[in-house]
Parts: sequence; structure tokens; C-alpha cells
Amino acid sequence: MNKACPVCRQATEIEVGFYYGTSYVSYVLTVGLSLVSLGIWALTIGLSVNDNRFFIWMGVNAVLLVLLQPWLMRLSRSIWISWFVKYDPDWKEHHPIDFSERMNPDQANNW
Repeated sequence: MNKACPVCRQATEIEVGFYYGTSYVSYVLTVGLSLVSLGIWALTIGLSVNDNRFFIWMGVNAVLLVLLQPWLMRLSRSIWISWFVKYDPDWKEHHPIDFSERMNPDQANNW
């Protein structure tokens, strides 16, 4: 991941361990996606306790989540940073917020 946005130069690493919170966002996204896929599966194929359709859905859902993991990771990071760094419509005239006082270079990548 870039240290700063190539367009507006906003730092993407605000503090050490900043992106740990993205796991919560990613969890919500994957649960929501799983519920949607379960609903679509139930409406199109159906669910039954008499055969393995539910377990087949679990396998299909697992493969879907693994394939979508890079997209979900980037989306959750984008959502997470948007809660802490607000969009500035005049970003070309303003300098990005400097978070360098929160960074300890000795502790970077020390997780």
C-alpha cells in the first residue's frame, strides 16, 4: 500500500496499527455478503434439511469469500480511513493533515 495517496498526498498510514480496525469492517461486509448469498440461494435453489444443499451453499460461499477477499480488504480499508479522514472538496488548495507525530518509525511494521 502506498505511504500516501498519489493524487492528494494524504498519508494512508495514520498511526502504527491503524488498520487493525478494518477487521471489524471486513467482518460486517462478509456477514452481509453471506446473508445476501444465502437469501439468493434460498430463493433460487432452496434450502432443505433432507439433502446437502445448505452444505453446498457453505462451500460455494466460502469460495466466493476467498475470491472476493482482496476486494473486501481494499473496501474495508477505504471505509475505515474515510471515518477518520474527511473528504475535502478543496483538496487542491489545502494541504493534507499531517499525522507524522503519531508515527513511530521504530514501531512501524512491528506487528
